[in-house]
Formats: sequence, C-alpha cells, structure tokens
Amino acid sequence: MRATTNRNLDQYQFTVRPLSKEEGGGYLVEYVDIPGCMSDGETIEEAIANGREALRDCIDLFAESGRKIPKPSIEAAQWRQRLPKTLYAKLTKQAEKEGVSINSLVTAIIAEAIGAKQALS
Repeated sequence: MRATTNRNLDQYQFTVRPLSKEEGGGYLVEYVDIPGCMSDGETIEEAIANGREALRDCIDLFAESGRKIPKPSIEAAQWRQRLPKTLYAKLTKQAEKEGVSINSLVTAIIAEAIGAKQALS
C-alpha cells in the first residue's frame, strides 16, 4: 500500500526535455531533488505520467529502506485561477487520462510553453 499522496508528489519540481533520435526519441522527465529519479515516454504527457510513477516508487523506496526522503528544493508557488467550466472539464479529463493531478498537468503545459518560447528566442 502506498502512503505517498498526489499532494506530496506535486511538491517536487521536474524538468521535461526532448530526447534526440540517438537517445531513442520521445521525452525525458527528471526530478532534480531525487537523484536518479527519471522516466521517459513517447509524448510529453506519457513521460510525465511515467515520471510521476517513478517519483512515487523512489519516495516509497526511500521510506521502505528507512532513508530520509529528500525534501523539495523549491517551495511551490501558488495562485488561484478561475476557469470556464468547459476548460476545467477538459483539463480534468486529460489529467485523469494521463494519470496525473490537474496541478501536474497544468504545470507541464506551462513548462512546455515556456520552454518552446525560450527555444525560439
């Protein structure tokens, strides 16, 4: 039984980067606060879902082995955003499909957009 909650997982920041063809293609997700905690996927969404599962497994392994679980290095900032019900419903459906929280999904979408914009600069 897993004691790690989605809220606890949301505290950990992650990076997403495309993998080159030589690396196998797709995308890589890395959790910088948990050494070696990473996963990949063919799409960004798949990589995030797989990365979240890897994070859960890493944290559970730390707990089971009696090792201290690394704390998130950056406190997550928070803001409230009102959304139209239709957009919220779409985000909810997509998050459920990907097996992640809405917070993780929206964070990934924002990170991807910022990364794409920076790549064009």
